[in-house]
Amino acid sequence: MENLDQIKTEVLEAVVAATDSKALDDIRVSALGKKGSITSLMKNMKDLTPEERKETGQKLNLIKDEVAQAIDARKTELADTELNARLMAEKIDVTLSVRPEHTGTVHPVSQTIDEAIAIFGEMGFSVAEGPNIEDDWRNFGALNIGPEHPARQDHDTFYLPREQDGNRMVLRTHTSPVQIRSMQEKGAPIRIICPGRTYRCDYDATHTPMFHQIEGLVIDEKTHFGHLKGCLIDFCKAYFGVDDLPVRFRPSYFPFTEPSAEVDIGCTRKDGEFKIGAGDDWLEILGCGMVHPKVLENCGIDSSKYQGFAFGMGIERIAMLKYGIPDLRTFYESDLRWLRHYGFKALDIPSMVGGLTR
Repeated sequence: MENLDQIKTEVLEAVVAATDSKALDDIRVSALGKKGSITSLMKNMKDLTPEERKETGQKLNLIKDEVAQAIDARKTELADTELNARLMAEKIDVTLSVRPEHTGTVHPVSQTIDEAIAIFGEMGFSVAEGPNIEDDWRNFGALNIGPEHPARQDHDTFYLPREQDGNRMVLRTHTSPVQIRSMQEKGAPIRIICPGRTYRCDYDATHTPMFHQIEGLVIDEKTHFGHLKGCLIDFCKAYFGVDDLPVRFRPSYFPFTEPSAEVDIGCTRKDGEFKIGAGDDWLEILGCGMVHPKVLENCGIDSSKYQGFAFGMGIERIAMLKYGIPDLRTFYESDLRWLRHYGFKALDIPSMVGGLTR
């Protein structure tokens, strides 16, 4: 058996001389590992006599414990030394200026929805919401949209696969199904606006497959077309911030309203500049009308007793007009530069008291 004291001395001297944690771990493995010097001596005791095995085993156990304790102590010392070195090397200069951080902004779609809600909220409207996936009846049938209507065709509407009964669910093409659900659930009288996503097969500078609408519905016993005109004229003036904004109602046709109208606002187009307000031109921004009696009856409301009006407009469209955004597709390109330019401060919450935009 080799000189145990010499082996102990060599290992302990190596432990003290270790300059970092990796070197210390290499020493541990060379001494106490599976093929280490001390481990090998313990394996070779099988060749000794019983008396020698007893004496050598006691010495080796003491050496092993002493070496293990020395390694643990040195490990603690090296850890403290390395930590202090890192603290010195990685210290932060607290006198440096704070790194600039970009503040998040509110998307124009969200801002415009909040502005519309603020305006109509002052008129007594409450917000109603519904699912994005609708059945054919609420999206088309209940709204007096016949089976031959172009909006029902596959090239205009996103349909889901047919169910076992042959019917197909649809990604709603407008938020009108929310009106249908509200009338079915609450009956009349009712006074709601329905903002939300809608979906149609279209994509160009002024159309995207997914866009947002806000629709309004008022049903009671006395509401007439004059109330509709007053409501929308006040909205247009408040939203665009033009007190003398010209607004006209042009006869039109929708299957769910009768009579129906398109709403135009005054504008000027001169030298390539577009401006909303008094001028020699008009721009269509929304559709409206008195709710068709068939729609009321489809929702379980007595059309001989109740009547009302409905309207709808595209959120992106009125946002583009108000904030000078030229291309609808940029709303959904996730360009942070665009959002920083057209976005709004998070705490500038629109209200009729504090202002719609700042």
